[in-house]
Amino acid sequence: MDETAIRRALTRIAHEILEKNKGIDNCVLVGIRTRGIYLARRIAERILEIEGKPVQAGALDITSYRDDRGRKTAESTTACVDEAGASFAIQDKRVILFDDVLYTGRTIRAAMDALMDHGRPQLIQLAVLADRGHRELPIRADYVGKNVPTSKLEKIEVNLTEIDGEDKVTIIQQRGQQA
Repeated sequence: MDETAIRRALTRIAHEILEKNKGIDNCVLVGIRTRGIYLARRIAERILEIEGKPVQAGALDITSYRDDRGRKTAESTTACVDEAGASFAIQDKRVILFDDVLYTGRTIRAAMDALMDHGRPQLIQLAVLADRGHRELPIRADYVGKNVPTSKLEKIEVNLTEIDGEDKVTIIQQRGQQA
């Protein structure tokens, strides 16, 4: 995906979110660190342009919830925070969770665990820029920018202007491991 394809996908996702939720009332957008945050913010900007109403967008750090890292501790949990770093409530809200790539589903599971530790949302929806398949958990996205079938030897790399200086999604061929 190039910059234009990403922009179009995010605009489409913004419209789909508005349609599915019958507007944006009682919704919050939460991006998983790192790139999910910028996707959530971009969608919030598009929704403001379309609806003329702001929607709260924030960040979620799931580092301590990942199953490939050490056990979480009470001190290591982080609430949803807005751009200013202030935490905000998700209790009884419609949470739209954003990530750049959906692969095995483990990151999303960790994010849902983190969300549930900070309140009980009315519902959680998932938006991703790229869905590459190969799920290990029964998780699916409600909003997908692009389905990108890949082999397990390939990797999807998402670059966003806010971090990488350009917008693009590329497939990278990794070397196979020898037996």
